[in-house]
Order: sequence, then C-alpha cells, then structure tokens
Amino acid sequence: MSLLAAVSAALAAALADGGPPEPPATTFEVSGYVQADAVAWSEASVDELDPSTGAPLNQDRFLVRRARLHAGVTRGLFSASVEVDGNTVSGPALRLIDAEVSARWPSEGPPLAMLSAGLLRIPFGYDVRLNARDRFFLEESRVARALFPGEYDLGVRLQGAWRFLRYQVAVMNGEPIGERALPALDPNAAKDVVGRLAVAGTIGPVNIEVAASGLEGVGFHPGTPSTKDTVTWRDVNEDGVVQLSEIQVIAGTPATPSEGFRRYALGGDLQLSVPVPALGRFELAAEAIWATNLDRGLFIADPVARSRDVRELGFAAGAVQRLPAGFALGVRFDRYAPDADARDAQGAQVVPLDSSLSTWAFAASWSWRGTARVLLELDHEDNLLGRAANGAPARLASDSLVARAEVAF
Repeated sequence: MSLLAAVSAALAAALADGGPPEPPATTFEVSGYVQADAVAWSEASVDELDPSTGAPLNQDRFLVRRARLHAGVTRGLFSASVEVDGNTVSGPALRLIDAEVSARWPSEGPPLAMLSAGLLRIPFGYDVRLNARDRFFLEESRVARALFPGEYDLGVRLQGAWRFLRYQVAVMNGEPIGERALPALDPNAAKDVVGRLAVAGTIGPVNIEVAASGLEGVGFHPGTPSTKDTVTWRDVNEDGVVQLSEIQVIAGTPATPSEGFRRYALGGDLQLSVPVPALGRFELAAEAIWATNLDRGLFIADPVARSRDVRELGFAAGAVQRLPAGFALGVRFDRYAPDADARDAQGAQVVPLDSSLSTWAFAASWSWRGTARVLLELDHEDNLLGRAANGAPARLASDSLVARAEVAF
C-alpha cells in the first residue's frame, strides 16, 4: 500500500469514528447598568466646604451612583470576567471593581467546586455578597459598609454547591477596595481567611436559606518616623520681640515600628420568600454580625492606638412585598455600634456612651420587565454623634429622601 493510500485510509477511519473531539464552545457575555440618583432632601446638607478636605458639604444634588459594565467569557471548564465602575460620588471616577479567572467542575450546571483568583466579591453574610443591581434598597446596611467597604478584595476563593449545601471560602489581602486607609493594597504578609456556609431549600411554597459566616485575619497599625528636636517661639505678650521666656524646645521622638493586631468576625443571615395570594411574593432578609477590630470603612478600628480591642456589633432586617404590575414596597431597619465599649467624660465622671447608629429605610419602587426601575427611599437616621449646647451627646440630624432611576442591559 502506498503512503498516500495509508494516509487516506487513516483519515477515513478517523472520520468514521467521529474524528478528533470538537473544542469546547466559547460564550461571551456583556451586561451593565446605570443608577442615577437625585437627593431631593438631606438634613445633613450644608452649603459649605469641609475645612479639612475642601469637599462640598452639600448633599442636595444629582449624581451617578453607579455606571457599571461587565464582560465575561467561558470556555469549557474555564472562565474570566472583568467589571468596571464609573460614578460621580466624590467627583468623576472610573475604577476596576471585579477581575477574576476561574476553573470549575463540572462545566455544566451548578459547580461542585469552582476556584477563582483575582479581585473578588468578599464571601461574607448577605448584603456584602449581593449585587447592587439586585439590592432592593439604595445601599447595603451600615454594618456591611463599615466592616466590608467596597465589597471586593484581592485573593483566591473556592465555592460550590451540593444538594442543599452552599459553601464559599477565600484567602484575601484584607484591604477591600472601599477601605479608607490602604484600599486594594496589603501592608503585611498576613492574609484574611473568610467564608460562608449555607443551607438552602424549599419547604412547600417557601424558599429559605440560612447561613453562617466567619472571618479571621490580622490588621495593620502603621508606625511613626523619628522626629528631631525643634525650637519654637510664641509671642505671648504680642510685642514682636523675642524673649527667652517665649522660646520653647520641643524634644524629638524616636521612631515606632508598625504592629499587627488580630481581627475577626462572626455572622449569621437568613433569607425567606413566600407567595402571598392576590399580591405577589413576600421577601424577608436579616443578618447579624459580631466583630472585633474590623471596621475599615466608617470608624477605623485601631486597637494599638486605643490600647484596647474595639468590639463592633450590627444587625439589619428588611422586608419587601412584591405587588402586581411591577410595583413593590419595602422597609428595613439596621443598627450598628462601632464601639460597644465606648465611654464619654461628663463632668468629673466617665460614663458609658451609646455610639450606635440606626436607620429606618422606607422604599417604594416600580420596575419594567427587569430592565428599568424607579425607586424612592426615605431614610430616618438616629445617632448620637452630635452635641447639644451643654456638650452632652445629641441626635445628629441626617434624614434624607432620594430618588433613583436605573436601567440595565
């Protein structure tokens, strides 16, 4: 048999057996949404500039809260996605918020195991994991904003589902992209371990999910450089003449090293959904978080500077009633105590201080075919961050009314 005949025979046999396996199909996905807000009224609004930062204190304004574009590609067991966010919250800004590569098994249906690396959503609790487009209320609860600012962090994550179990566990830098100190950076070698384990199922017409979350990590207290001795002159009698009694020597200080401190959190969350005859689905979501030294967004927790641990406590509970024709009503209460052991000096006595902040949110929305939505939300906030004329803690006026228009594609 000639060589040409042998090659022809082999090709014919391969074709008869179905030939070489087809490469896996490649799928692309592009989506996004825009949320435009109008702050119709805010008690905290003042027509002034912040003396320390120069930022406007006026809150009665129009702004683009989020303009996000998401792109993803999947090919067999592997996938990658990128998401960028533009907003005008603190002036025009464009930033990367999600970028991950993943491998999953199996390739079809819910994965038993999916390993992802990159800039990932933090797998903790309920509000932090929820996409902003899927959230009924304007923003996440205050405790979620304080402990997990920005909702995304760099690291690796393993997640999956088996029957009624859902799990997520991640090793992350511990500096979310919304953190005030070192966003998306990592000042120490220690990493945060964070995860969530959930049980989800259906009991008759009721959909329910119960979960527990945990975090263990190490925070960072920056050191200080050394300073030299300095000489200052204070013109006490304001005569413009230097006198020896007006000269003061300020001693220099030695450098102090940076230190790490332990931080951790435990949380529990519950979601429930049940149909209501003649109305629609009733949805309930609640979560509670106990943490130590974890506030990275509102009141930075630094136990080294305070010489004691800072305990944070927070919870949130919200209910939404879906109505016919795309209408919905919702109410949520959340409370956050950034320092459960806070004290305040009143005269000659040091007394416990209620440092908690709470918010009642009342919202009404109308949506059209899952593409467009209009939301109106009234927030009533209670906190004791203000001071009365006599110096005692007093409620700081900060209620607001916000309208939002949203379109997704």
